[in-house]
Amino acid sequence: MVAARITVNGKEAPISPAAPHTTVLDFLRERGLTGTKEGCAEGECGACSVLVARPGVNKPTDWVAVNACLVPVAALDGQELITSEGLATAGEPGTAPTLHPVQEEMAVRGGSQCGYCTPGFICSMAAEYYRPERCAHAKADSGSGSGSGSGSSDGTDSEHGPNGFDLHALSGNLCRCTGYRPIRDAAFAVGTPTEDDPLAQRREQSPPAPAATAYTQDGAAFLRPGTLSEALQLLREQPDAVVVAGSTDWGVEVNIRSRRANCVVAVDRLPELRELRVAPDHIEIGAAQTLTEIERRLDGSVPLLAELFPQFASRLIRNSATLGGNLGTGSPIGDSPPALLALEASVVLAHADGEREVPLADYFTGYRQSVRRPGELIRSVRIPLPLSPVAAFHKIAKRRFDDISSVAVAFALDIEDGIVRKARIGLGGVAATPIRALATEAALEGKPWAARTVEAAAQVLQAQGTPMDDHRASADYRSAMLGQSLLKLYVRTTEAVSS
Repeated sequence: MVAARITVNGKEAPISPAAPHTTVLDFLRERGLTGTKEGCAEGECGACSVLVARPGVNKPTDWVAVNACLVPVAALDGQELITSEGLATAGEPGTAPTLHPVQEEMAVRGGSQCGYCTPGFICSMAAEYYRPERCAHAKADSGSGSGSGSGSSDGTDSEHGPNGFDLHALSGNLCRCTGYRPIRDAAFAVGTPTEDDPLAQRREQSPPAPAATAYTQDGAAFLRPGTLSEALQLLREQPDAVVVAGSTDWGVEVNIRSRRANCVVAVDRLPELRELRVAPDHIEIGAAQTLTEIERRLDGSVPLLAELFPQFASRLIRNSATLGGNLGTGSPIGDSPPALLALEASVVLAHADGEREVPLADYFTGYRQSVRRPGELIRSVRIPLPLSPVAAFHKIAKRRFDDISSVAVAFALDIEDGIVRKARIGLGGVAATPIRALATEAALEGKPWAARTVEAAAQVLQAQGTPMDDHRASADYRSAMLGQSLLKLYVRTTEAVSS
């Protein structure tokens, strides 16, 4: 086994003697790359963001911004990353480096004050700068439902610049002193990469192949098997191992709660978990694809997921988080389960002894508990086709973006000739597990899609689940929001018909 190594700003460095739980953030800072900052240590501020070369959606390589505070450095064995220091071009000896176009725009437009958050903003901005789709076309609304600003004559809005820059690329970066307008101005002013830009040229080459990793230090191990069968055999032998993909959940446990594991098994690069297939009767999404990859590969073809993605945490988190991880944690406030419940999705569970398919409605058994057995992995999520034509995802939270749900409601309805033929409603944040609103579905099916039906069903929906009082919302508020969500959907559908 080759010694674990990582390429940082074009230079290869050994990962040893870092402990297996050491984050990319700490690894970089210990080597003097202090532009990468620690702010929140849980993926909410973006001060630590760096660029990683990942398999591209429309080019061989995408430069992807990730939270260095969450990712174990061992997870990037064999990979390459760029920090804010690596964006500038070195000059002749004795001369200052040439600023990257993103750095230049941030400087001239006053996008930095204390400077603490600036390197993170610049790395996230650089990822959007190099996004091939942005270079290919500029459009104000990607169809994801994320844009809400008023349009203008050039087709832009408050969240999309005339240069195609999507401000959601910066949704995971926080600034406490400068204010966001000059940062937005800098984002909307950047041009397109020149032909001789080395990072733009790098997109035309494949990223490093995932390295099979067996990194041990001080009695702890970080393991990345090369195949799914190897991973399943490893989990059979070590059923207590912690399984990670994007580490957006485990990284918080390590940083905030000082959790440590004797053995961590990474499944994020397993080819068998990274497929997306569209069959005549279903869509199958590999459990280890990131949410960003799924969003761009589906390209709006599943409207309910297209509404979900912009509201799921931030772009920085979506660049690492996976459906397998979101379902695997079993959290009752995860944003993907309500949408997948409304889509009547199922999960394919893989074990060394074989596979089984479980409807998601039967998957959760209790608070952070599921039917998944020791040694089993979520291999994929299956969504049956055809899709219901009326779909919506409503997330009620204290912030518009990058926040935890107080309540999440997903709808998928078939309405024919004014009658609700089928209704599927998924709920999050109102019980110990994500649930289907079965009583509300029954109150809608077979009845006219009319105000009287919807108002009666909204009363039923308010009583679904067992909401509780906590620091995010009261039980009464959660119940009220359930009913209001259905009324909002009705108003939206009737307005669409009348217009």
